Amino acid sequence: MVNVTGEELEALLLRGWRRFGPAYFRPACSACQECVSLRVKVDAFVPSASQKKAMRRARRFRIEVGRPRVDSARLSLHAAWHATREEARGWDPTALSHEEYATQFAFPSATGREAAWYDGERLLALGLYDETPGGVSAAYFFYHPDIAGFSPGVANVLWCLEQAKTLGVPHVYLGYRVEACDSLKYKARFQPHELLKGRPSMQETPLWVEGPSLSR
Repeated sequence: MVNVTGEELEALLLRGWRRFGPAYFRPACSACQECVSLRVKVDAFVPSASQKKAMRRARRFRIEVGRPRVDSARLSLHAAWHATREEARGWDPTALSHEEYATQFAFPSATGREAAWYDGERLLALGLYDETPGGVSAAYFFYHPDIAGFSPGVANVLWCLEQAKTLGVPHVYLGYRVEACDSLKYKARFQPHELLKGRPSMQETPLWVEGPSLSR
């Protein structure tokens, strides 16, 4: 879809939809409800000790916010990050072209933003997110393997929470939590958070409930 406004995307997020490039989607498996939409309550959020440590480590980076774009630095960064996933998780090799990156990560959108992380002039991480009247939606994040020890994924979520505070919006949407998937269940560690009940239609009022407290 194109020309989707912030208000329209907000209505979709409230009902469990996500945006990736020009695509808007949510799970549709009738026999499975393991993908549960999760959002963090910005004003109530309390970071754990390890999350505080990750944020302190990330202070060394300069973060520039702007509209998503594509260039050689972003293509190289994505290739370096993806190679680590190919080795660790068995992902299929990929080398995005300029056009493929532009479509997936820099598609023109009223809501899309990027947060580019620099150490000096070197681009080391990139966070893609959407801004709506009621929240920040974290869409995608990738980083150079050189900074893996800084817990950049955790720091990215914490940065999104700070950005939400700056914008004065109440929620950060983290997408889907899947308890059986290590790469997705970590989202529940950001507390307190809320979980969406079911998959409401656009005609239904969505119900978000308090998520369980976890030992952190």
